[in-house]
Amino acid sequence: MFRPKNDRERLLHRLKIVLGHYKKVMKMVEDDVYCIDILHQSQAVQQAMRSIDHTLLEHHLASCVADAMHEHHDQKKFMKEIMDVFKKQSAR
Repeated sequence: MFRPKNDRERLLHRLKIVLGHYKKVMKMVEDDVYCIDILHQSQAVQQAMRSIDHTLLEHHLASCVADAMHEHHDQKKFMKEIMDVFKKQSAR
């Protein structure tokens, strides 16, 4: 069984899984599968992507932002960058 060693491998592994599910959704549409079944599969893809987003944000906060704060870089810039991500997400 494949065991990712680090965050990058873990994210790539998850993205490959999502890609497989995404392709399944496309195939279901092509095959004219019952709409509700397609919606369930699509929602699973979206939830997996949200999980990937959370992992990416957590990694960014723990590494990039933490390093910037420690080195006294422009903290407002990093805060704005993170807030812009949330504003974009809530606008959907």
